Amino acid sequence: MTTIQSAEARRGAVAGKEAWLTKARQKELRALLKGLLYLSPSLLVFLLFVFYPLVRSFHLSLYATDPIGRPSVFVGLEQYQRLFTTPNFLYSLQVSVAFVLYTVPTTILAALFLAVLGSARLRGISVFRTVFSSTIAVSGATASLIFLFLYHPALGPLNYFLDVLGLPRVPWLTSPVTALPSVALTTVWLQLGLNTVILLANLLGIPEELYESAKIDGAGFRAMFRHITIPMLSPTVFFLIVVDTLAAFQAFTQFNVLTDGGPVRSTTVLVYSIYQEFYFNGQYGYASAQAVTLLGIMLVLTILQFGLLERRVFYR
Repeated sequence: MTTIQSAEARRGAVAGKEAWLTKARQKELRALLKGLLYLSPSLLVFLLFVFYPLVRSFHLSLYATDPIGRPSVFVGLEQYQRLFTTPNFLYSLQVSVAFVLYTVPTTILAALFLAVLGSARLRGISVFRTVFSSTIAVSGATASLIFLFLYHPALGPLNYFLDVLGLPRVPWLTSPVTALPSVALTTVWLQLGLNTVILLANLLGIPEELYESAKIDGAGFRAMFRHITIPMLSPTVFFLIVVDTLAAFQAFTQFNVLTDGGPVRSTTVLVYSIYQEFYFNGQYGYASAQAVTLLGIMLVLTILQFGLLERRVFYR
């Protein structure tokens, strides 16, 4: 009798546990559906303006198109094979990589310097913080027009100051040697404000007790910067490296306003090459293949950054 009661008790316990698990799963499912309901407007926007165009671009890259962009002949991966056998595409990829190397490290280092200055405990420092972050309010087109005036070969202030100093004038946007660095300088100035604000916000969030303890132990500014500031800012710096790299690969406005891809294609980055092939050459399938390839390059580069750089990130 006792054995039968024990078996019934065990069955009752198992049934109760299963009922509890069922209720828990139902609760999780309701929470998931409720979350998806709140996210549905954003998901709809992403579906219409991100995922659907991506699928259409990949589909279009597999076809030769008629003059108005409709797919006409299926060519498979022929467009992609053409990419890597065409010198223009490989040169545009090289220009894009050089532009990323010009802009990303320079922007982050300059923003870090300004953030350190802006974190000083001085009267009126908020005025300087506002100045350091002021480029956030400037659009890419506006910044490009400002620097178009600064770089003007005859009327530009930059060449005027070089004349005053007795230095030779610089053909900022008219020489293949200086055009890409000039556009990169514009991009650095444009992105500097946002990078400074992000770094400054995290810098001010570092506990003051860490610096006070280091001072008691006799650490100087360099030691504290190296062993406290840099490790504590490493997640933010890693974030900025990823975001700024993606933004540099997608840069277009400054090239369109300042150089139109010239001189001699020296500033024809991948995005501008896609623009030319699509709008001027009517190569819709080929331009779509370039766009999909650019997406693949950015995806692989981001994965590599997470695989290699995130190991050095210090998470508190």
